[in-house]
Amino acid sequence: MDRPNDDHKDKGRIWLSDLNPFRSYVESGQFDDYLRSHKAVVSATTASLLSTFAGYPLDSLKSRLQASRTSITVPRLAANILREEGIAGFYRGIWIPLVTISAVRAVSFTIYNETKDKLHGPYGWSRERLLSVGASGAVGGALAGCLISIGSVPFELVKVRRQLEYSIAAAKGIQIVKPPSTWSAIKDIVRGANGDKMGGTGNSPKGITALWTGMRLHWLRDTSGTALYFFEYDSMRYLLGRLPNGEQGPTPYWAPIHASIIPFVCGSLAGVSSWAIIYPLDVVKTKTQQRALSGLKYRGPIETLKRLLRGPEEAPRTMFAGFARLYRGLGVSAIRSVTTHGLLWTILDAVSGWIDHRPIRRSPEYAS
Repeated sequence: MDRPNDDHKDKGRIWLSDLNPFRSYVESGQFDDYLRSHKAVVSATTASLLSTFAGYPLDSLKSRLQASRTSITVPRLAANILREEGIAGFYRGIWIPLVTISAVRAVSFTIYNETKDKLHGPYGWSRERLLSVGASGAVGGALAGCLISIGSVPFELVKVRRQLEYSIAAAKGIQIVKPPSTWSAIKDIVRGANGDKMGGTGNSPKGITALWTGMRLHWLRDTSGTALYFFEYDSMRYLLGRLPNGEQGPTPYWAPIHASIIPFVCGSLAGVSSWAIIYPLDVVKTKTQQRALSGLKYRGPIETLKRLLRGPEEAPRTMFAGFARLYRGLGVSAIRSVTTHGLLWTILDAVSGWIDHRPIRRSPEYAS
């Protein structure tokens, strides 16, 4: 069994053994046609799977810090998780977000790219002006975030439920011996069992609509956050030399950055800065969902925000302490953003470039 010759026609191709059942398809023109026609989906899905897995432990730490009633350092929280739950505790509930976030990002990038193509095509927005480039990214991001959020709420709620299982149980005076599965968590949410069957007050939402608890805050966070994120990313890529055709041109003299790390730099900065701006909204969303899942009395977003800022009436916080509470977990969240968004754009650009530069080999139905 010989490897293919290392000449131009084989560069950029996947080498598979003769016994691999997928070899005939992977080496066919049909596979090449599929990659080119679904480049956005293939690139976004691949990048999302890898970046989500890499950043998930930090996301789990972030959710627990946001929901914690007492101040705790990141190292101590990580040590507690490792001692009580093991390594698996950092990846609790990963399978749903791993699949759903990848699917959501694939759809999101498709909406984002097609919206930009429409704005720069039929609507005549310039690809050579900073404002037009940034605005088209913002419009595409807002539309993608708005539409995707409707379907992603249940999955994020289940993720929060799995990440906060121990703190939710502790709030009800329950000790978890064996954490429930993801499917059991879904059934508990739908039945409202968290409130009236597990020691709560019976205030948990019930029925299939319970999976959309926190919908308005989730929609607001995703729409505004995604618009800001893509606005910043496209603006930075433009300033760092991306050409109107999408290829990377020479970088400006004031930013001596190697072209290969520009996607990581822009993705990281866009992720960190946009997340820092909408972070208080995410904290309020998480806290509102935690109270609902714990069966505690409902508090609206404004009341939740006030409580987070001023603390309990018997022990009110100073203004500084209130804002510190509101931004608890931002440090680990910033590290997560650097990791996930930097890797996301780096891998996405790499996969897109690999597809673009593969030797063209048409399937028989397109051959002339």
